[in-house]
Amino acid sequence: MRTLTKPLQRRNASHNVQAHDPQAHNAQAHESAIKHVTGRATYIDDIPAPANCLHLAVSLSPVAHGRVVGLDLTRVRALPGVVDAIGFNDVPGHTDIGPVFPGDPIFIDTEISYAGQALFAVAAESHRAAREAVKAALDAGVVEIDEQPASLDPVAAAERGEFVRPTHVQQSGDWQATLAQAPLTVAGEQFVGGQEHFYLEGQACLVTPTEDDGVMVHTSNQHPSETQKLVAEVLGVPLHAVTVEVRRMGGGFGGKETQASPWACMAALISRRTGRAARLRLPRAEDMRATGKRHPFHNRYRLGIDAAGVIQGGELTVIGDCGYSPDLSEAIVDRAMFHADNAYSLGQARVTGHRARTHFASNTAFRGFGGPQGMMVIEAAMDDIARRVGEDPLTIRKRNLYRQEDGAPQRRTTHYGQTVEQLGLLHELIERLETSSDYWRRRREITEFNAESPVIKKGLALTPVKFGISFTAQHLNQAGALLHVYTDGSVQINHGGTEMGQGLHTKICQVVARELGLDLDTVRITATRTDKVPNTSPTAASSGADLNGMAARDACLRLKERLFDFAAEHLHTEQGLDREGMRLEAGHLVAGRGASERRIPWGELVQAAYFGRVSLSEKGFYATPLIHYDRETGRGRPFYYYAFGAAVSEVHVDTLTGEYQVSRVDILHDVGDSLNPAIDMGQVEGGFIQGMGWLTSEELRWNAAGRLLSEGPATYKIPTFGDLPPVFNVELLEGHPNSMASLYRSKAVGEPPFMLAISVWSALRDALASLVDYRASPRLDTPATPERVLMAAEALRAPEAKGPREEKVT
Repeated sequence: MRTLTKPLQRRNASHNVQAHDPQAHNAQAHESAIKHVTGRATYIDDIPAPANCLHLAVSLSPVAHGRVVGLDLTRVRALPGVVDAIGFNDVPGHTDIGPVFPGDPIFIDTEISYAGQALFAVAAESHRAAREAVKAALDAGVVEIDEQPASLDPVAAAERGEFVRPTHVQQSGDWQATLAQAPLTVAGEQFVGGQEHFYLEGQACLVTPTEDDGVMVHTSNQHPSETQKLVAEVLGVPLHAVTVEVRRMGGGFGGKETQASPWACMAALISRRTGRAARLRLPRAEDMRATGKRHPFHNRYRLGIDAAGVIQGGELTVIGDCGYSPDLSEAIVDRAMFHADNAYSLGQARVTGHRARTHFASNTAFRGFGGPQGMMVIEAAMDDIARRVGEDPLTIRKRNLYRQEDGAPQRRTTHYGQTVEQLGLLHELIERLETSSDYWRRRREITEFNAESPVIKKGLALTPVKFGISFTAQHLNQAGALLHVYTDGSVQINHGGTEMGQGLHTKICQVVARELGLDLDTVRITATRTDKVPNTSPTAASSGADLNGMAARDACLRLKERLFDFAAEHLHTEQGLDREGMRLEAGHLVAGRGASERRIPWGELVQAAYFGRVSLSEKGFYATPLIHYDRETGRGRPFYYYAFGAAVSEVHVDTLTGEYQVSRVDILHDVGDSLNPAIDMGQVEGGFIQGMGWLTSEELRWNAAGRLLSEGPATYKIPTFGDLPPVFNVELLEGHPNSMASLYRSKAVGEPPFMLAISVWSALRDALASLVDYRASPRLDTPATPERVLMAAEALRAPEAKGPREEKVT
């Protein structure tokens, strides 16, 4: 582990990770890195517009709730530069484009459900003309709206029974009796704010008409197959008439899993109606108003503990603010429930998840997919228990970790019935970080500092992460790949995953190069297309490399077997070729060992196979085994495995202003046997910083009428370079391959590091707790802006906060 103390030293070296196989684990650069930094990487708006291309602009509702009592699109079509305008009644096929459950109309029919919902779309000869036409149409009063009161409080909505999907419960044992018999109880509640995806490339698409009433869709999109399906349904054509292509995205983070489809559907409608190409790109402010965010959550807990602070049981409740429609909220709140335990045994517990309906944009997937919001409730409880029993929060966390106890098998089983594997890894990881970060020496020094410093307070926290890897919807855990070998020996791979900057394509190329024994520059990846690999799952749930890498490997293994059979039968040498020992390495087919070893160059093998009429193309497929979940009983094994990690954060807080700095962060993260340490390190670093932004500075604000106020970088603050901790130590855990048969025993790395940032929030609470000699833990909702930190400090300074207390749930 290296200590990084200067801005230019923050890029961590990959030599910290021991490579078990130099070719498989080589820290290769991102396959498009040079294109990124030179501007040659093509994004949707870089694709040259075809001749006579139309440009779209979308009119968004200015109110959060109401009814459209009049809409005259004939007046819109008559405006200068306008070629066409479409609304709800101009859709020939399906008008509801809900991704899983109905409830998402492509345009408003009569009922308005949020401020930013699409009223109609205008197509014009230029982007400017389309935008000016939308403004002119609204100014001319082409839309008449009867505004009505909006429901903006998810807790009140839950109390009224207003849900987008039914409430779900997971339960283990008699939690009520356990709670009643526990020596001590603790309770608390929290608000966990949402988060804007703030991808660099906004929602964008380009649609061109094709023969036979079809369309070609270029889109910045995490789920091409779903967009293909929805575009086909909106147009009223078969799926084979729609081709969707995604070469890369300028960021996604979940915001383009379902919510990239509406814009493709609108552009496809215009393209079909006019016979011309159609381009749509949302300006940042409209993008932020029209699309959903990370779900805000209201969490509460009531837990029974023993005198040592060990949880005996209790209840946890999470209320997700889903916005106006289901979107992916069923699975997102489920995952919040699955992760309400984080790395700790809850004992006899009940976890309840509500999916509240409000008049906001339908909230959607975001890195972690509900898991971070669920973890927050138990991490708050850990801090509160520590203050209640007078122990250090790290001591309490370690006592409550999942563990193997004689006579207590439930201590390694989750509240939904899955056994937690690799418990030794979890404990070792935390102990190693505890030592390498010098936690206890720093704790003593911080306690002494706080006792002498009346205004500036320091805080320290170590928090673990246990994150389940798999889609919780079982059918999504599948992937396909298409492999081509050309007669010059070059290789092309295509798969169902999409590249949003995370390095998925790089890892897939590495898999193919490893299996075929080739240099990485021999393998090229092509854009994700629905006519190459069909019926794909979204690139989400941290499963991109796990699923698509295994599919690509399957294609390679099948092709290798065919080539080996051909070589053994047709490529005779003086001693013959040993079929059993054949392998591909260093650009050769190798048969036999020692003195009997024979080598045939890869190019010669491919040429011979071609002339021998052997197919040099293969498809691969993979489906994750073992996983299952029964929603009726709330029990099962929804995850193939867990990824672990831990972070230590130190903060300095000015308790008179609420301002603070993150002064040091130490991270140790489990990625199994890393596929690419350089990329994995970047994912850990980036995930942590993005998580820190969610918990500290990224505040979404709406006015009383439900209109988004934080609609751009001037009012919505993502982390910047200056927010990086001056000391930022990041290390990948070595020597612990995945216990499950994953891709080369690696582990997913996309989402798990995000939750490491909870340590920053916990450290802020730790610093504030020093105001009352660590006898109480403050309520600190997120994002923990300086204003919220100051209010928490003032609450602790109040007379009633001076002694020990038990937080109550209202």
